[in-house]
Amino acid sequence: MRLQKIFFLFLLFSVFGVAQTKVGGKVVDEFGEPIPFANVIFKNSKEGVITDENGSFYFESKQNYSTLQISFIGFEKKEIPLKPGLNTGLTIVLKEGTQLKEIVVYSGKTSKKDNPALDILRKIWERRRKNGLKMFNQYEYDKYEKVEFDLNTIDSAFMASKMFKGMEFVFEQIDTSNISGKTFLPIFINETLSKVYGDNDSKKYKEIIEANKNSGFSSGDGVNTFIKDLYADYDIYDNYLKFFDKDFVSPLSRTGINVYNYVLNDSMFIDNKWCYNIVYYPRRKNELTFKGDFWVNDTTFAIKKINLEASKSANINWVKEIYIEQEYDVLNDSVFLLKRDYMMSDFSFSKKEESKGVYGKRTTLAKNHQFDIKKDDKFYKEEVNYYNNEVFNRPKEYWEANRFEELNKNEAGIYTMLDTLKEVPRFKRIYNLASILGSGYIEIPKWKMDYGPIFSTFGYNDVEGVRTRVGGRTYFGSNDLWRIQGYLAYGFKDDKVKYGISGKWMVDKKTRIILSAGNRRDVEQIGVSLTTSNDVLGRSFASSSLFSSGTNNKLTSVNLTTLGFEIEPAKNLTFQANFSYRTLESASNEFSLNYYTDASRTTTESMVKQSEINLVAEFTPKRRTVGYGVERLLVDNNFPRVFISYSQGLKGVMNSDFDYQKVQLYYRQPVLIGGFGRLFTTIELGKTYGQIPLGLMGVIPGNQSYFIIDNTYNLLNYYDFVADEYASLHFEHHFNGRLFSRVPLLRKLNWREIVGIKGVYGTVSEQNRLINASGLLYRAPEDVYWEYNAGIGNIFKVLRIDFAWRGSYLTIPDANKFTVKASFGFYF
Repeated sequence: MRLQKIFFLFLLFSVFGVAQTKVGGKVVDEFGEPIPFANVIFKNSKEGVITDENGSFYFESKQNYSTLQISFIGFEKKEIPLKPGLNTGLTIVLKEGTQLKEIVVYSGKTSKKDNPALDILRKIWERRRKNGLKMFNQYEYDKYEKVEFDLNTIDSAFMASKMFKGMEFVFEQIDTSNISGKTFLPIFINETLSKVYGDNDSKKYKEIIEANKNSGFSSGDGVNTFIKDLYADYDIYDNYLKFFDKDFVSPLSRTGINVYNYVLNDSMFIDNKWCYNIVYYPRRKNELTFKGDFWVNDTTFAIKKINLEASKSANINWVKEIYIEQEYDVLNDSVFLLKRDYMMSDFSFSKKEESKGVYGKRTTLAKNHQFDIKKDDKFYKEEVNYYNNEVFNRPKEYWEANRFEELNKNEAGIYTMLDTLKEVPRFKRIYNLASILGSGYIEIPKWKMDYGPIFSTFGYNDVEGVRTRVGGRTYFGSNDLWRIQGYLAYGFKDDKVKYGISGKWMVDKKTRIILSAGNRRDVEQIGVSLTTSNDVLGRSFASSSLFSSGTNNKLTSVNLTTLGFEIEPAKNLTFQANFSYRTLESASNEFSLNYYTDASRTTTESMVKQSEINLVAEFTPKRRTVGYGVERLLVDNNFPRVFISYSQGLKGVMNSDFDYQKVQLYYRQPVLIGGFGRLFTTIELGKTYGQIPLGLMGVIPGNQSYFIIDNTYNLLNYYDFVADEYASLHFEHHFNGRLFSRVPLLRKLNWREIVGIKGVYGTVSEQNRLINASGLLYRAPEDVYWEYNAGIGNIFKVLRIDFAWRGSYLTIPDANKFTVKASFGFYF
């Protein structure tokens, strides 16, 4: 009887084993050279992949197939018999084919003439704005989205690591990818159910989240900020597809023929629709392109199915693979709707095949489409700060009844596994270390506060010498309605204690009405930004850098007190009203802020006492944030920003010294330039009406550090130029490797090119010149100061080096005419 049970179990496992066909290997020519972008499919199916740049492939199917079919332009088609179950380590040799009269065979770069694939592609272009949801005036549908993170390339050595001591139970969830063949361990999952509404006539869109379930991390930390970027919407018919802040050329782009080769590979019925199969692959390496294939209908020229796999040589960091699969449902004879969108990214420090990394997977499903149900404009008005606690606390029964597809065993196990992991001390330590490096704060849950930011603990300047700082903030969660933060600092050279404290309270969540107050007594480098900041605890990098060029002794002792009111009546539109009182005096005997207090210019004053009212309007369209509390995290910085400020000096209020009016405008606009990178344009305008001393003057921001700082002038020192009226214009273009990818010797380095030019015009009124008793020369850039720079980014993936040249004011004594600046950062 026991033997019968064992035999039955063996038979059962054998059935399960052959229910899935797995294949992997390499396709080469007769000389052993790899054949990239070859087509590998199971015979009599549409399941398959395209080999990578090294000719390698791996994929699997839930069906049982007995024959593998391999083909590539210019080579004879080959069929390989398969055994049941696993077939890996295959080496498939293709022989060069014979050209037939009836067939045009393309090899290498395909011709742009007499290519039937391009004829089909042109018809796709003609119809691309008339397919799917774009065919209707209005649309709505139900949407389910699942995001999962998995550790991959799990081997026995990894599992035996001491790091996992006490956490061995997590390896019970190990699975194998049906795309790459690598083992992986699920570590995070997020599910969202929502209702989507759109109006093509008015170009409006709205998504209402009905349920969200998250396991692994809290909803407000840096991990979720990263996930938010993974959610970026894209349309396969667009010319460029944005992933991880990089713009890939779509295979359906009008410019696709310049970067892709296209081959008409096959045709067949799919869901009773006759479709053509077109294989595409990059013309050159190191460009932001894909390889893959798509099926397109022969009458509507709508996409039925498409696969995209990013070129492994693509100029993108920390991402080894990007794989996308989209399937479209046929609603009727002419309507093709996206029903499934799957995206998988392999994040890794190295692009080597054996390197370990993290899979990021996103699956999006759509159903229950309805059309031409018009909603009024009020419906589409985006809520400023909508947060429904019920959405994030739906019971298990709700999810079982409403999710579009069941979670597999490993996905379902993530929730239980991570709940258990959170109680393991070793995991807590690893998670806390990652959180500290990401946020800069050390969390102290017992006291409901964070210590930090830790990166400001030490600094140096010529006035304070070595400076040390300790600080912290209250932290109950990512959606805190109030927050208090502060710090203490000490300079060993000036032997003085500095401090700052501020508090914010959100009194209305719907329109984000926030009241704030703060006080700071510290040493500050004034003049590192043209546009005024209202952050009472903000301290510039120049105020306390460990390394700087030239002398850094023109610092100011600041005592600043502020009261503020902020409201966001519409999404990303903010208004602020602030009252401030400050005293300013020189922090160094080698620098003066003195000004004359009488018409005869015989009496001077060294301290400025000033009360001020400041009104601000700020508009940041397309800005995306994470969190609903008094402080939010930005998802990225690729959004326009318009900042308008009006300040009124209140002479006599709290012994204030000056009466003046100051107007400022800041405008920043990033623009994608059709596959040639991104252009950043920054405009700053300002004018002060009334008499003011140096401490309240506009200082053209110099940069005496060895690092690249935005909106500063690389070849200016602090106080080289001052102005009470100014206009500044910066252009910086990032080519993202577009030019270097065409240079054979530079191609493999994946360097990225940056060029820029910046200039400023300014004046100082005669009354402000007359009040100056500082001994500092009031030089304004009346003849326009300008400089230009060229840089190389992505050196060793983290380093950028800029070379900058001065374009004017070359004869000024001790003028810096050339400099080299650097910056470090982790960028995709």
